[in-house]
Amino acid sequence: MGPYRIKKIILANAVELDLPSTVKIHSVVNVSRTTKYTSQVSSQRKEVSQPVIIEGEEEWKVEKILNKRKVQGKDKYLV
Repeated sequence: MGPYRIKKIILANAVELDLPSTVKIHSVVNVSRTTKYTSQVSSQRKEVSQPVIIEGEEEWKVEKILNKRKVQGKDKYLV
């Protein structure tokens, strides 16, 4: 998640993050939950796979299903 800027230091062990309004978590977090941002080296960037067109619909090949859970009675997959 992130990267987000630190808006202000609340206490020695708590900071307030500058979060977008779409993120539905509290903006004050413990410093142990933060790490310094480092950008990726260009050779480490993950390639974004291109969709395959099947019967006129875009589909992606799933390499591995990492997790499955039910949300409002529907299966959701982490791939």
